[in-house]
Amino acid sequence: MNGSKALMEALLNEGVDTIFGYPGGSIIPVFDALYDYTDKFHYVLTRHEQGATHSAQGYARIKGKPGVCIVTSGPGATNTITGIADAMLDSTPLVVITGQVNDTMLGTDAFQETDLIGITLPISKWSYQIRDPKDIAFAVAKAFYIAGSGRPGPVVLDITKNAQVEQVDFKPAKCDFIRSYLPNVAIDNESVDSAAALINNAKKPFAIVGHGVTIGEAETELREFLDKADIPAAWTIMGESAMPTDYRLNKGMVGMHGNIAPNTKTNECDVLIAIGMRFADRVTGNLHNYARQAKVVHLEIDPAEINKNVKSNIAVLGDVKYTLPAITAKLQKQEHKDWIDSFAPYEQKEMERVISKELHPDTNQPLKMGEVVRAVSDATGSNAILVTDVGQNQMSALRYFQFRQKRSVVTSGGAGTMGFGIPAAIGAKIAAPDRTVCLFCGDGGFQMTIQELGTIIQEKTGVKMILLNNNYLGMVRQQQELFFNKRYSSTPMLNPDFCAIAKAYGIATSHVTKREELSSAINDMLKNDKPYLLVVEIEENGLVLPMVPPGKGNEEIII
Repeated sequence: MNGSKALMEALLNEGVDTIFGYPGGSIIPVFDALYDYTDKFHYVLTRHEQGATHSAQGYARIKGKPGVCIVTSGPGATNTITGIADAMLDSTPLVVITGQVNDTMLGTDAFQETDLIGITLPISKWSYQIRDPKDIAFAVAKAFYIAGSGRPGPVVLDITKNAQVEQVDFKPAKCDFIRSYLPNVAIDNESVDSAAALINNAKKPFAIVGHGVTIGEAETELREFLDKADIPAAWTIMGESAMPTDYRLNKGMVGMHGNIAPNTKTNECDVLIAIGMRFADRVTGNLHNYARQAKVVHLEIDPAEINKNVKSNIAVLGDVKYTLPAITAKLQKQEHKDWIDSFAPYEQKEMERVISKELHPDTNQPLKMGEVVRAVSDATGSNAILVTDVGQNQMSALRYFQFRQKRSVVTSGGAGTMGFGIPAAIGAKIAAPDRTVCLFCGDGGFQMTIQELGTIIQEKTGVKMILLNNNYLGMVRQQQELFFNKRYSSTPMLNPDFCAIAKAYGIATSHVTKREELSSAINDMLKNDKPYLLVVEIEENGLVLPMVPPGKGNEEIII
């Protein structure tokens, strides 16, 4: 068979069932082979290569296995860069396959030639150029092994056109070991013993839950750990939905727009247990003021994260799926009632000063972001998948949407990619067709990948899109208001008629400008599984609070 058909067979061998992509000259042979595999793969034609990568990310985050996209060379390949970088920062397994010019033309500046390997090496787990069809079986097997094992991430396979058309005696390959690559380490019993001893002796233990819990499918192990030692816990934005919202030890979100109590208690606890998180700057604020009083136990699969930002007293390397129960087995049954009760005054303060005003504003005020988010969440019974774009819409959605099920959040954390929302929601819905997928966008991010409405109608993807429209680039405007003397440079937006655009794509829509219209519009949106755009006009000068100012410590939180 030719290399293109060999690629199809190699993907089948890896259990691939869905491919996102966009064709072009240097990848035509692969798409020609794909024509004969329409009964094997669900192929999704996105409207832009960046949309293909974000859709594959959304699919991967919900499915828990690598998402796949196939695009052409040159600008097609470079359009995937944002998605690759986003996947790298958020540990999302992704296999990006790109076309390339013939191997005899490499380095000649041929039409649509770019050095994709050189471009993507710093932002991927592995980048490899296939120049001979004999390498396809091995390269694909290795790519999926690297993308999905250890700390997951994106892998790039760049296939020259001659490798796509030349003949090969294809035999499926399997990869489960690479000599120089150690994705998992044996659990060190000494570090487990030390961690358990420290936690057993703690008077004020506090846990921060990150994306590693979701990646490792360790939600049950997390609950058993927290319950046995009676440890209050908070989550990073990538760790949300690892615990149900109403779980008694769930104390909310940490970080720049996190809750007052967990941010404050981070700097009061005596033992801080970091579980599958990387101490990103948006979580820690100013490191000089971060948890200086605490002994730090860091459970992490990637050795590179240990002591990178926050020095740990005890590091427990390995997948938290296995390190958590190893520690739990050595914990004493504890009760920390006084410590847990000490969160309550801060929770009450935030409820009075922030949350109640956001969820239950005066009726003469414009609609607020939080009340819209909570109304949608309540209407879904807190069982929906939340997808967000980036900005105020993201922070408000993460703060006020509620969850009962695991793997229920898809957002761009490390990169903060505007335009992530629409394509990621498409991928999430394709991965979980039986679940409601609610996407929250701002007017800025929505227009960055608005062309993917075409993908929605072609795929009949029942994504529920809620556009929180304040006619500003809201998150930048918020910082301009608070820290730049209200000098709103390049943030006011003259927007189109979003409902008219949705109607042009054949998508049902409604436009809410008044509070009394909101409930019925949400009910209309959720009454069936068809795509829907709900445009809600919210207050233009709304702020997402609390907020830790950039460069400040978490104790300097603004409410």
